Amino acid sequence: MTGAPNTEPAPSAIAQEKRGVSRYAFALIPLVVFAGIAAIAAKMLYDQDVHGKNIAEIPSALLNTKAPSLNLPPLEGSNLPALTDAAVKGKLTLVNVFASWCIPCREEHPILKELAKDSRLNIVAINYKDKNDNALGFLGELGNPYKAIGVDPKGQAAIDWGVYGIPESYLVAPDGTILYKRVGPFDDISLKEGLYPAMEKALGKAGS
Repeated sequence: MTGAPNTEPAPSAIAQEKRGVSRYAFALIPLVVFAGIAAIAAKMLYDQDVHGKNIAEIPSALLNTKAPSLNLPPLEGSNLPALTDAAVKGKLTLVNVFASWCIPCREEHPILKELAKDSRLNIVAINYKDKNDNALGFLGELGNPYKAIGVDPKGQAAIDWGVYGIPESYLVAPDGTILYKRVGPFDDISLKEGLYPAMEKALGKAGS
């Protein structure tokens, strides 16, 4: 007596089917990643267009926390002190990250020179992945708004501060708390709506 015919797929067919599904799932990964990135970008653009948010004002996990410790060697030939904790302690300080090869840094520099005229504000710099002579040439051509400069040739300090790209600036309270962060060069809007209010708030607290 013959049994019923075996309708189960052969083991080799099952293995091939599983491999096909795996390849299909693997091929979908780039599409899923791209969709996620696109969704984030769309949300940023929506916030900018509808809510008037400035996408350059990227939130930082360091806001309202103590600033990372500073212990960077000086820019040789600048006749300025090294950038250490002592250079910012007890002062309302703007920590600016710049490099001579950064075109937006050049555009921002006149604004920093104007800010440096405010005796209430201590402006210091992290010179990011730059060559010493090029940084000196940059300052020699455009002027120096800084009270201290520390060199960061490998970008380690920038990582500690959570730098996205340069120029980038952090307003640090006299007690060492990061109050405000600006990604990209300052402009009239970011000064009026970001930096100045943060400064006045900090100075008001210091005077109370």
